[in-house]
Formats: sequence, structure tokens, C-alpha cells
Amino acid sequence: MSFEGSCHCGAVTFTVEAEAPDQAISCNCSHCRRKGFLLAFYPATQVRVTGEESLTEYRFNTHRLAHMFCRACGVQPFAQGAGPDGAATRAVNLRCVPAIDLDALSVQAFDGAEL
Repeated sequence: MSFEGSCHCGAVTFTVEAEAPDQAISCNCSHCRRKGFLLAFYPATQVRVTGEESLTEYRFNTHRLAHMFCRACGVQPFAQGAGPDGAATRAVNLRCVPAIDLDALSVQAFDGAEL
């Protein structure tokens, strides 16, 4: 099973080779809070991206995560970095996945403001 998403203009698309999540993480760091992200984390090998040439990145604070966003429309479909075990990870912005019912997700708070 898999699910798909994109930036607003469609220049960047992604496919996640996994079941669509029923949970999301809402982080209160200065970046995520302002953008209203609902995130789900996957090994980078499970997330295929097309249109990578349309992406640019933004890093802040610890610079551990590369927040990837579309140069044309400004939407951030995912971030990438290393998980706690060092494995390459992508944090998918579930607001960029039209097939997911965001109101049906169980949302878990993450205190990123304290990092």
C-alpha cells in the first residue's frame, strides 16, 4: 500500500510506500507552529520524491533537519534528516496529502520548543 502527496503547484510530488497513517505529530517549535504542520515520520527509503530540482531547503536551530520547500509555491511537503538511530528519515507534511482525512487523525503533541 502507498499514499501520495505534493506541494501546492504540483512541481514536487511524493509517494510513501506505507499505509496511510492514523496518527500525526504536531510540533510546537517556532517553525512548525507557524506553518501548522501535521507530520508523520518514515525511513527515507520509503519516500520517493519527484521534482527535487524544484526544492530548496531551510535549516534553523540545530540544523539537523532540512525543511524542504518548493521554490515556486513555497509549500513544504517534507523535511529530511537523521532519526535518533542515525538512519535517514523524512517527516512528511500530512497537510500535503489530499487523501488523508486530517480530522480523523489522532494528533500527538511534541514539545519542540524546548529543544
